[in-house]
Amino acid sequence: MNLKTLRKKIDSIDKRIIQLLNMRAKITVDIAKIKQKSGSSIYSPDREREVLSKIKALSKGPLGESALDAIYREIMSSSLALEKPLKIVYLGPEASFTHLASLKRFGSQVAYVAANSITDVFEDVERGAADYGVVPIENSIEGIVSHTLDMFVDSDLKICAQIVLDVSHNLLAKCSKEKIRRLYSNPQVFGQCRIWLQENLPALELIEVSSTTRAAQIAAKEKYSACIASSLAAKVYNLRVVASDIEDSPHNITRFFIIGKTDVKETNHDKTAALFSIKDRVGALHDMLLPFKKYKINLTKIESRPSKKKAWDYYFFVDLEGHRDNPKVKKALLELENKCTFLKVLGSYPV
Repeated sequence: MNLKTLRKKIDSIDKRIIQLLNMRAKITVDIAKIKQKSGSSIYSPDREREVLSKIKALSKGPLGESALDAIYREIMSSSLALEKPLKIVYLGPEASFTHLASLKRFGSQVAYVAANSITDVFEDVERGAADYGVVPIENSIEGIVSHTLDMFVDSDLKICAQIVLDVSHNLLAKCSKEKIRRLYSNPQVFGQCRIWLQENLPALELIEVSSTTRAAQIAAKEKYSACIASSLAAKVYNLRVVASDIEDSPHNITRFFIIGKTDVKETNHDKTAALFSIKDRVGALHDMLLPFKKYKINLTKIESRPSKKKAWDYYFFVDLEGHRDNPKVKKALLELENKCTFLKVLGSYPV
């Protein structure tokens, strides 16, 4: 079979794909009308997970899972835009890792707004200036993002979904590596690339700035300067990727929460996040954890934070396997509530 014949086959398939995509889009609009009448949320992480699982199971190749995920991410992003002009606020500035995580989950067809702080993300969603917010919660190297945890204490917003992002650091510049004289990034990123920098650019002047985005902005304007930032920053600020994946640890992963005003339905592959506080007595924390052991519920994280209301008073943040509507989880949380001084379920979300 010659090239011309094969290309005709592709043209024919493309025609069918476009027809099917538009058929899908029309059904999406009908679904949106039903959702609006019932007051349901436009964004459904539970349904999203179901769709992605099904299409991956249906595929026999040669397209891999990551390719299918990227294709359907944009299909679903377009569907969201048809259902309602969705606005997502994220911890900025533009080209930050939170921005990258937002794009990974919501695609390119929704509106994005950069917020100056985690507090601003929560406030924008609470007052309806944005439909959903994206905030970092944990890094595999740096640990928990305490500001995000603290915001949940007084906020009525719920955790709707999580995004797990492999953090990749890249050397970006407009000149070659040999011509670089100054390197910009934030202190945490320099720490995460320390070995690579010592081996490849030992004599370089390292200049700390507030964010990787700020570093990219400077490198884009300043001659013989470079930055360590994301691949998205390279596109946004017209920089060349001089070296990619320069982080010392191959397991640099950041977890983000999507926050909104609505609960998410059970998918059978969920986690639940909760906050609680306890009385100051011997064995109190041990007693709080007994209900989870009793009902064989796995805790995947427990973190303490000062309550800031009085000295030596703490909140405990837990992540546990299962949805809040699961009978065993319900029983465990009820027993915990009866033992502690304060309990707040932050939300259940698909894993």
